[in-house]
Amino acid sequence: MSDISEKQIKRLRSLLSEAETNLSAAKELLISIIGDGEAITAPRDSIVSAPEGKIIEGIFDGQIMIGPDGKNYPVPANYASKSKLVEGDILKLTITDDGKFLYKQIGPVERKTVIGTLLMHDDKYYVEVAGREYQILYASVTYFHLREGSQVSVVIPAKNDDAAWAAVEAAL
Repeated sequence: MSDISEKQIKRLRSLLSEAETNLSAAKELLISIIGDGEAITAPRDSIVSAPEGKIIEGIFDGQIMIGPDGKNYPVPANYASKSKLVEGDILKLTITDDGKFLYKQIGPVERKTVIGTLLMHDDKYYVEVAGREYQILYASVTYFHLREGSQVSVVIPAKNDDAAWAAVEAAL
């Protein structure tokens, strides 16, 4: 083997080791959030180049997608709102050769629907459900023409008691 090939192999092994470490840390964090015994359906641990562009799988955190590389990827609020994405959903992002970002939900987490009241403070919107506040996207407020005090049904992760975000299902 030439020197260049050996250097490339060494670099590749280093990158794979780093990726495995990051994946392990992400799985541990996910277990701490959703509890032990839960089957983990994690996104692929790689970023793939494909004919349609670069494909990245990540986890939705309520506003953005966090990729396996730890980077944050912006999810359009209108898409998140209309798709009723909740924390923990697995998304696939395709970045096309011309720079478009195309998202698709590929792994929805278990959900439950609850009813609450719309509140606003600190220039952010929340839905209060049984004494607990969940932040919601402004796009949902405008889409459903909500006003402070409105009764709304929201979707939250069924098994994540620490969830900070909810998706608006409907205005009541």
